[in-house]
Amino acid sequence: MTQPTPESPDDLEPTADALARAAREAVQRKRRAELEPEPSLGSRLGQIGILGWTIVLPTLLGLAIGHWLDKHFATGVFFSAPLLMVGAAIGLWSAWKWMHRQTRQDRP
Repeated sequence: MTQPTPESPDDLEPTADALARAAREAVQRKRRAELEPEPSLGSRLGQIGILGWTIVLPTLLGLAIGHWLDKHFATGVFFSAPLLMVGAAIGLWSAWKWMHRQTRQDRP
């Protein structure tokens, strides 16, 4: 077994730099939080509502179109199932894009 060698002052410098950097970042985060208050509860609920409808509407639209096609061609769920998934995928993609636009607008 080898015993650890005593650390030299040169070995401590990267740790000290990292600690100083972390402290500066913490102070910057605190200042930013003081300048920009948290969004209100109503604002948060509005965002949740927008996200919900952004996902649900394309999903239901895909299902409705699929159901209509299935009735028209008498195919069971041949069109409904894939169009339901396509609608959900479009809704999730739209919600993801919307969230990224929101986070970019929130940052200075």
